[in-house]
Amino acid sequence: MGSLKKKRRLKMNKHKRRKRSKENRHKKRLWG
Repeated sequence: MGSLKKKRRLKMNKHKRRKRSKENRHKKRLWG
């Protein structure tokens, strides 16, 4: 079960990174 928790944490981190990049793209569009 311990390894499963670690995998879940990695997935969440990846999702957060993706969300941040999306927000930056939107900001560029607003300023553009």
